Amino acid sequence: MKIPILDLTAQYKSIKTEIDAAIKKVVDSQHFILGPEVEAFENEVAAYCGTKYAVGVASGTDALILSLKALGIGPGDEVITTPFTFFATAESVSLVGAKPVFVDIDPKTYCINPELIEDKITKNTRAIIPVHLFGQCADMDRVMEIARINNLKVIEDTAQAMGATYNGKQAGSMGDAGALSFFPSKNLGGFGDGGMIITNNKALADKIKMLRVHGSTVRYIHSAIGTNSRLDAFQAAILRVKLKYLNKWLDGRRKVAKYYDESLQGLPVITPYLPPYNVHTYHLYVLRIKPNPEQLAKFLNDGGIEARTYYPVSLHMQECYKNLGYKRGDLKESESASPETLAIPIYPELGAAEMKYIVDKIRSYAAR
Repeated sequence: MKIPILDLTAQYKSIKTEIDAAIKKVVDSQHFILGPEVEAFENEVAAYCGTKYAVGVASGTDALILSLKALGIGPGDEVITTPFTFFATAESVSLVGAKPVFVDIDPKTYCINPELIEDKITKNTRAIIPVHLFGQCADMDRVMEIARINNLKVIEDTAQAMGATYNGKQAGSMGDAGALSFFPSKNLGGFGDGGMIITNNKALADKIKMLRVHGSTVRYIHSAIGTNSRLDAFQAAILRVKLKYLNKWLDGRRKVAKYYDESLQGLPVITPYLPPYNVHTYHLYVLRIKPNPEQLAKFLNDGGIEARTYYPVSLHMQECYKNLGYKRGDLKESESASPETLAIPIYPELGAAEMKYIVDKIRSYAAR
């Protein structure tokens, strides 16, 4: 049996007729950049996420970069974030000329530990980027309280958590801005790169719209140094179809997660922790294994089950951030999680036989 960590083909086949019709509609219109499909999708995402505005951009990374730029964050500024995330989170801070300042994670949720944030705030701190990792929200009440007290901006990195909720609020809707990614593997994934910024601040939304088109609102008139970061109509049309099914797909992921939670009890693995304030999307189902997850990964991969480590090297230990002066031991929880976590397949199309095969393989490994 061959089981990928994510099966996008199965998802496409389930809605092929609608997707193909949406693509044809764009081809027939010959309107490929921004336009009515993008505008309609922006309105639909804003409604889904419970925000007033949504602005489509070229990628999830650009969503972070343009949020930072629009909030006036740049050289000399510091932005607090987590070291246990995909590189784009910190990279975006660096690309606007600011300095990422890393705060360790909660070892249960793997999200930023808000109780450690205040110790890292300096006179140069301008913002916090909490990452809603693996499909569930960071502790946003505490993050927002700290931001309010210290007059800091909050950009939620929601790349992995669209559809998750925190105390009933949609991920991405609580901060000054939320950055969404439509990379194909995400909860809502396109047929290429794409991203969106959600916000309740009209001035911020308008500024991002200007920045995404070379700093222009009137053709050939430029009021700022912007960039080219426009969501194309193909992606918007495809994502509009998929958005209708997102809640159904997330429910499917939760059912798979529930099966894993129950079936893996009593084995030497730690299943995902879910705080009472969160509704998880299980973008990834990540096990904690001590001391050698790489051996389980090899065992599963040899059995046809794709399993991966997210993320093997914590960001503060990456070569490109040597200049920040971190050393091993500075952020112990992140450093411990990096080599001890392993993601196994989870997607709504995963069948009962496949789920049982995965669990049986883990049991076989544990019994060796």
